[in-house]
Amino acid sequence: MDTSFTEENYLKAIYHLSADESKQVNTNQIAMVLNTKAASVTDMLKKLSGKNLINYERYQGVELTDSGKQIALKIIRKHRLWEYFLVEKLAFGWDEVHDLAEQLEHIQSPELVDRMDKFLGFPKYDPHGDPIPDQSGTIKCVEMKSVAALNAGDAGIISGIKEHSSSFLQYLEKMDLKIGKKILVEEVIPFDETVILRTENGGKINISKAAAKHILINYEQL
Repeated sequence: MDTSFTEENYLKAIYHLSADESKQVNTNQIAMVLNTKAASVTDMLKKLSGKNLINYERYQGVELTDSGKQIALKIIRKHRLWEYFLVEKLAFGWDEVHDLAEQLEHIQSPELVDRMDKFLGFPKYDPHGDPIPDQSGTIKCVEMKSVAALNAGDAGIISGIKEHSSSFLQYLEKMDLKIGKKILVEEVIPFDETVILRTENGGKINISKAAAKHILINYEQL
């Protein structure tokens, strides 16, 4: 089925929102993510419903059909493979690739995507730790926990980042909190919930609760 760039962006947004909320998505949520008006969202939802890509009833929320979910996963697969390619092969920073991948994800060539996947060695995760769907659209979900949800003595390896803005990724780069880094929560300050981390080389890093919410780890209790 042929879909426009705009339609693909809507399907991807609905997929991400439904994954985060584990429920039907409403018009205002979509409008906020896509930075558009609610009336425009309603028009597009009617169009996508007519193509059987979403189930939509006004005031009842939106969910992807199986067809809509498959298209969304193909777009996400392309986006994350392009991010990996840009970082690993063209030496872009992990804070520079999101907007570029947003443009490249709409290339309509399954053969190009599959060849790139093979060329890259079939990576499982993008530079931000997000799983890359395989050729069939299967996505491997790993249970992760935000640093903000941990207690003193908890530890793990940084495996995902929820916030992909350039400013936040640059902040993590400056603090040396990158994917693959092992950290231990040494203390959580009760007054403002500042989290004091100890890194594998013995260094200490203080981060806010707001920042800790966006850093995900593979959880292990020490």
